[in-house]
Amino acid sequence: MSEDRELERIKERKLREMLRKAEEKARGVVIDKPIPVDEEQFEEIIRKHELVFADFWAAWCGPCRMIAPIIEELAREYAGKVVFVKVDVDRNRRLAMKFGIMSIPTLILFKNGKPVDMVIGVYPKPALEQIINQYL
Repeated sequence: MSEDRELERIKERKLREMLRKAEEKARGVVIDKPIPVDEEQFEEIIRKHELVFADFWAAWCGPCRMIAPIIEELAREYAGKVVFVKVDVDRNRRLAMKFGIMSIPTLILFKNGKPVDMVIGVYPKPALEQIINQYL
């Protein structure tokens, strides 16, 4: 009996989520890929969106290239819930310094404009999903 209620709650939540995504898509606001940003764009995005997952990276960084496909997958899967941005630390040194980026890749999750979680290095997709899901 309780399993039936739990299934109904899950169905309702999924339906609400699907409707929200459909509305956002109709308005053209669903972002389903990582957005390369500079310092000004970064500040605007973290103010505008509830959840932002920032990938601080550099073109010469091997581990950054390894995690890039995972970030792209997550951006597609969490479209409408989380905005993913890529911050090139070579082009945005002040932004990297502001957040104390000493090693890359560094991934920072922002909620309501504030950093709430950070990981340094390459992590498997399930570990990153677990971090994101904590704040949804």
